[in-house]
Amino acid sequence: MRTLTKQQVEAFKNSLALDEKSKATIQKYMRDVHAFYAFILGKEIEKEQMIAYKKHLLEQHYAVRTVNSMLCSINRLMHFLGWEDCIVKGLRLQRQIYQSEQKELTKAEYHRLLRAAEHKPRLQMILKTIGCTGIRVSELQYFTVESVKKRKILISCKGKIRTILLPSMLQKRLLNYCRQYNIHNGLAFCTRSGKPLD
Repeated sequence: MRTLTKQQVEAFKNSLALDEKSKATIQKYMRDVHAFYAFILGKEIEKEQMIAYKKHLLEQHYAVRTVNSMLCSINRLMHFLGWEDCIVKGLRLQRQIYQSEQKELTKAEYHRLLRAAEHKPRLQMILKTIGCTGIRVSELQYFTVESVKKRKILISCKGKIRTILLPSMLQKRLLNYCRQYNIHNGLAFCTRSGKPLD
């Protein structure tokens, strides 16, 4: 059974010093290792635990680069311990792709859609959200009350992570919408059965 001990953590720290890493670099590695140590709490370390930790970091709303940096530290620890089978891949950043202007709605078309949805508040809020962020309908599932409050939506698709930063006006409208419809947590847009819209 492979468990992480304080002695192993200390030995890893010493190995970084012997590799002539700077004091700041060692401190950064050790911060990441101690966070992992607190998460794992004496559990057996297997690949599944490492994947769970990666998911945990994402749920803490760290930036993708920060998650990758933390995983790099833990992967180095796994390499030091000879537990190569526990090394996990970093997250891939999705490049932003811009559509040609011919494929975009004009401002007039967008406002016409909003007027058509005037008596359907949820549909109108969905249109405003898509219009302000450029997301796909399938990505509405990542809009939770919690992420809207933080103004940062992490969208995961095919192993790639994309971050959507909400304009403050859209955040206010989304929060007002959630309050109006007694949505206190979880999905901002869902079906009557509580499933994400597709």
